[in-house]
Amino acid sequence: MKLPEHVETLIVGAGFAGMGLAARVLRDDPATDVVLIERAADVGGTWRDNTYPGCACDVPTALYSYSFAPSADWSHTFARQPEIYAYLKKVAADTGVGDRVVLNCELEAAIWDEGMSLWHIQTSQGALTAKALVAATGALSTPKVPDFPGLDQFSGTTFHSATWNHEHDLRGERIAVIGTGASAVQFVPEIVEEATHVTVFQRTPAWVIPRADRSLPPIQKALYTKVPAAQKAVRGTVYGFREALGAAMSHATWVLPAFEMVAKAHLRKQVKDPELRRKLTPDFTIGCKRMLLSNDWLRTLDRADVSLVDSGLVSVTEDGVVDGHGIEHKVDTIIFATGFTPTEPPVAHLITGRSGATLAEQWNGSPSAYKGTTVSGFPNLFLMYGPNTNLGHSSIVYMLESQAEYVNDALNTMKREGLDALDVNESVQVQYNKGIQHELKRTVWNKGGCSSWYIDAEGRNSVQWPTFTFTFRSLLGNFDRENYSARKIESVEA
Repeated sequence: MKLPEHVETLIVGAGFAGMGLAARVLRDDPATDVVLIERAADVGGTWRDNTYPGCACDVPTALYSYSFAPSADWSHTFARQPEIYAYLKKVAADTGVGDRVVLNCELEAAIWDEGMSLWHIQTSQGALTAKALVAATGALSTPKVPDFPGLDQFSGTTFHSATWNHEHDLRGERIAVIGTGASAVQFVPEIVEEATHVTVFQRTPAWVIPRADRSLPPIQKALYTKVPAAQKAVRGTVYGFREALGAAMSHATWVLPAFEMVAKAHLRKQVKDPELRRKLTPDFTIGCKRMLLSNDWLRTLDRADVSLVDSGLVSVTEDGVVDGHGIEHKVDTIIFATGFTPTEPPVAHLITGRSGATLAEQWNGSPSAYKGTTVSGFPNLFLMYGPNTNLGHSSIVYMLESQAEYVNDALNTMKREGLDALDVNESVQVQYNKGIQHELKRTVWNKGGCSSWYIDAEGRNSVQWPTFTFTFRSLLGNFDRENYSARKIESVEA
């Protein structure tokens, strides 16, 4: 579709978050004036962009999918990237969301107009106004590549795992992989057969547990198709197990040593070299960083044609990389598996609130929001996957659907009461975040002894949700109008 001059609700991003919200809004009223803008040429978000070898979900797909769009077509317990991408495209078509998306349209600026109670928005395809603005750009949309000294002088090939260069032939090459997180554990086992040698640079080891994956037999798929309640029951079972894991990370951290025993046994089974095992054994509590699921990552590191460097990377030369001990490793290609920028989302630099400050300026490196969704001083702005909504144990889709209910209820409240603007009271937001930070103190994410991307520049955990996901859903079950200042034309009311 073409970019309109005005829209009631503009959603930025057409991945799981943006599409989920749009679908929820359209279920209430198919005629709702809602438009999504997507900077890429297709919907799908992170599952469109991440195409590295072995890319798959690390949450069972029974739970990592929309509750309103179950699918019996998954090939495995943990779905692979191509089928998740295909699933999202199908959902876009089936729900009508796809007809509301303006593709190849990137947000450039959004400025709140206090007098008009509108957002003035500039995009790569032109300007428009919107009554409500939703930032649904996700936490994994902007790859992070550290600025290593000498990187611009490297004569070989470099790319980030999230922007995989499929035209580059890795056969016979010496490859440096920077990072040992969720992406690296999936693609390194896939590329070792092609490369001459792979050198993996690790800053800190991660806890790795087996991935209980299996292919789904035709009889199970047929059962899901004919008896939807069966698939719903499986989803509920997976959800319950994941909530139990979350309880261990937040409320009952005393049980985590049992998980460490599983991880250590997995390490002993797959890595025979005791010195390598030492390098791969974390010195922090399991769960402090996201646990990695893999059946072949550890054994891959034990191969003769794979080296693990545990001193990190400090600089790059014309034809190699230099580790923390000053040793140069000659390589042909550098692949960065260095993650994203969740505590510094680029979209925050593009949104200007009523004070004239951008969201990034107001946050100043330490994001905060009310219920992870609204921010005082930014009327009619809603965040999907906002501060303190991330999980270390379960499916973010569950959280996104919870937010979608809240935002939809807020939009309906505005229509029903004839409101032009809603702005969460600052005192409410401050008090809410004090409670979140207090709850996080007891969790493994705060006291587990690791350095993680959950902790922002101010030393706050501005990423994780501190307790059960059903608590979050209950909290966002209804829009709490009393905690917002509301504005009508020619009047302001509390």
